[in-house]
Amino acid sequence: MADKTKLTDSQKDKKTELEETLSQEEVQNETSKEEASEENDEKELREEKKEPTAEEKLAELQDRYLRLSAEYDNFRKRTLKEKIDLQKSGNENLLNSLLPVADDFDRAMGVVDEATDIKAVKEGLKLISGKFSGFLAQQGVKEIDAVKKKFDTDLHEAITKIPAPSKKMKGKVVDVVQKGYYLNDRVLRFAKVVIGE
Repeated sequence: MADKTKLTDSQKDKKTELEETLSQEEVQNETSKEEASEENDEKELREEKKEPTAEEKLAELQDRYLRLSAEYDNFRKRTLKEKIDLQKSGNENLLNSLLPVADDFDRAMGVVDEATDIKAVKEGLKLISGKFSGFLAQQGVKEIDAVKKKFDTDLHEAITKIPAPSKKMKGKVVDVVQKGYYLNDRVLRFAKVVIGE
């Protein structure tokens, strides 16, 4: 009986070996099938990724060029529109800030005809003038100081020449016909001046 159990054990061992061998062969067959299908997939992809012809490349480049030029044109138009809108709204803010000074001038002009106290009218006009000067200073506008200064073509515009009242005033500004202004340290308007010679 011991021989029978040995035999059955050896048969069982052979059976398991055979099963293992068969399962390994099946795994190898499946792996080789998967590899073959992967190779076929790669071949198909390579066939699909054929080099485009010169005409196809040219057509693609032309399409890209047209799209890019249209996009640039739209960008340019949009930027121009935004710039115009910004200028309009910038002027709107400036004018809104200037309206209170204009209102003060209107009130002063309404009172001037009926006023009997000249001193009060002068004080009112001085207040309005101060308010207006303050407004200009807030906007970065300041006056160019020209009287008794040496004539400078970068700041002054000569209207005429007159004989200098003294030797010190030769080549200097004797009188200012129209004030000049800076806007943030850049000349906004040149001062129109009379020069002594």
